[in-house]
Amino acid sequence: MEVGFEPIVRQTISEQVRLQLVERIGSGELAPGEPVPSERALSERFGVARTSIREALQGLISLGLVERRGNRIHVVERLPLVTVPGTAGGPDARKEYVRQLFETRRVLELPIFELAATRATDAQRDEIRAVADQFRPGMPLDDFRRLDRIFHMTIATACGNPLLVELYGKVLNALFQSGEFESLLYDEANRERVGVIVGQSVLDHETIVAAIMNGDPVGTLDASDRHLDNVERRMVEELV
Repeated sequence: MEVGFEPIVRQTISEQVRLQLVERIGSGELAPGEPVPSERALSERFGVARTSIREALQGLISLGLVERRGNRIHVVERLPLVTVPGTAGGPDARKEYVRQLFETRRVLELPIFELAATRATDAQRDEIRAVADQFRPGMPLDDFRRLDRIFHMTIATACGNPLLVELYGKVLNALFQSGEFESLLYDEANRERVGVIVGQSVLDHETIVAAIMNGDPVGTLDASDRHLDNVERRMVEELV
């Protein structure tokens, strides 16, 4: 049997900086409309020359993730904040709210990921692969959730439509930051079942990435649909 290996990718300093900034934007740590730290501040924090910071920021501008406003660079924001009222009540009400958010997410995520499979540049595919490689079976829930947000936003960015990316990010915020979603995930009675969801999601992510790396929009659409169905079904039907 022939042993398969992944090719070694040598990243420049500016590429490493750019990837970390993409992750911070994807995780929401750098929110839409928020100013990015100055070149000088980033240079000090990363311990690299300002020329590398400048190259990384220019890459983010090219990706449509940030824009210049006067003398400062801000995370792109073109749409109003998406807010969704929570649902009062017991477990069934919480699950109905999560179901509604997943339904909204599905309407946006599937066509966005399909576009990403077609439009992603080689650099964007490399970034998607680099994020996906950080997933591990059995990883702590907090680590998985942070990386999961980055993973989905990194793919979305490759769709080539900043308005869709921003809207999608705000819908993810409504889901990931909702009390209903949090209470289901962190209920002690659900620990084992949530572990299963995380494990299956890691496998689902790999299938999605494989389709994107192959430039296969149909495969990406199918894999993404199955992934959302797996997570939603388990959360609604199996969690208490």
